Amino acid sequence: MNPLPNPSFTVPELTPAQIVEVLDRYIIGQDKAKRSVAIALRNRWRRQQVTGAMKDEIYPNNIILIGPTGVGKTEMARRLANLAHAPFIKVEASKYTEVGYVGRDVESMIRDLVDSAVAKVRAEHMTALQSQAEKRALEQLLDILLPLPKPRKKKSDEDDGERKALLERRSKTRDKMRAQLDDGQFEDRIVELDVEEEPHSIMQVFSPQGIEEMGFNLQEMFGPMIGKRKKRRRCTVGEARDILLAEETDKMLDMERIVREAVFRTESLGIVFLDEIDKIAVAGGQSEGPDVSREGVQRDILPVVEGTSVTTKYGAVKTDHILFIAAGAFTVAKPSDLIPELQGRFPIRVELDRLDADDFVRILTEPENALVKQYIALLKTEQINLTFTDGAIKEIAETAALVNERAENIGARRLHTVMTTLLEDTLFDASTLNKKKLAITKAFVRKTLQDIIEDEDLSKFIL
Repeated sequence: MNPLPNPSFTVPELTPAQIVEVLDRYIIGQDKAKRSVAIALRNRWRRQQVTGAMKDEIYPNNIILIGPTGVGKTEMARRLANLAHAPFIKVEASKYTEVGYVGRDVESMIRDLVDSAVAKVRAEHMTALQSQAEKRALEQLLDILLPLPKPRKKKSDEDDGERKALLERRSKTRDKMRAQLDDGQFEDRIVELDVEEEPHSIMQVFSPQGIEEMGFNLQEMFGPMIGKRKKRRRCTVGEARDILLAEETDKMLDMERIVREAVFRTESLGIVFLDEIDKIAVAGGQSEGPDVSREGVQRDILPVVEGTSVTTKYGAVKTDHILFIAAGAFTVAKPSDLIPELQGRFPIRVELDRLDADDFVRILTEPENALVKQYIALLKTEQINLTFTDGAIKEIAETAALVNERAENIGARRLHTVMTTLLEDTLFDASTLNKKKLAITKAFVRKTLQDIIEDEDLSKFIL
């Protein structure tokens, strides 16, 4: 049996200051929230260094991020998961209160988390095996292009000599073909190969409690007895290489080890982002009428956050050390409106700042994935050199802030709608424009957006 992965490998040794520095590249402001999540991530690494029974007694400090939409809550949790190489899943808590809710299995969030972990670990293993799998696929491809000669039924010494000479010539020809394949000389040649057929029959098994809410593939269950069917297929050498590479990689993957590692990462490093948690809070503590289901959802979520064992198709997964980051605007309800038991499981509460025009200017320009940089890169594909003046960026930021005040405040997401509206004609006509240099100025922004801003109804509709 292969040993479990080394925890020091799966939890990078980043100091809180280094974590904040990375988050600063993508998220503007929100220093308090960054410090809190940075400490939470560093505590993960610290726990892995603890030895003995105390290690299991150290539980994560779950966090509630309080703030309006579009201020960076989701992005912060997602970037944190990427930093830790951790399985990550975003769940809308409000989906458990939808019409028709009858004990919807909230444990499905953990099953989804394990699925994402298995996919992540599998991709990592595939990358590690890529070079070896490519070599094996190439040899398979050479066997198809230059098959072995069939031996004669009656052999003689002369036949053996001829066959030996033939094999030597074939070996030299094979070496030449290998070099030609590496140069891509046979990519369009048509070849035939046997391809494994994808199984079609799938049976869904559901228990009354929803615990077995997962698909079981009959081919997987009875594969060793039935065997995999193969189909003869004609394709180009380039397509055949991809097919053979996928098959060889699958043969080399140790799924048992991948699943063990994925379950380990889920239990030790997993992060669940529980969004819209304010939607399941009962404002003012009243629990009459339809709000009963909200409190019911809270009680269903409670054991998952407290620590339980969830049944998945990969086995039982413990949730004791999974980090839960909840988020909500809390404009109507308050965190104190959650049931006391659930409140106690989120000891750290951080209020995020609302974004103003100055923040929007920084968001447009400073992050590595800033919107301005994205549009410059997009139009560069059309050989158009797009630039924004400082006045234009400030005007865009002030426009977004103004629309957020007049309409619903959707935070930095408003910049996407403003930028799309501003550059709509440019993006549509880019392939036919004669100009290869295009400067977006303050005057251009005002001229393009003025009518929309002045017409409040149109502003709400478009922006």
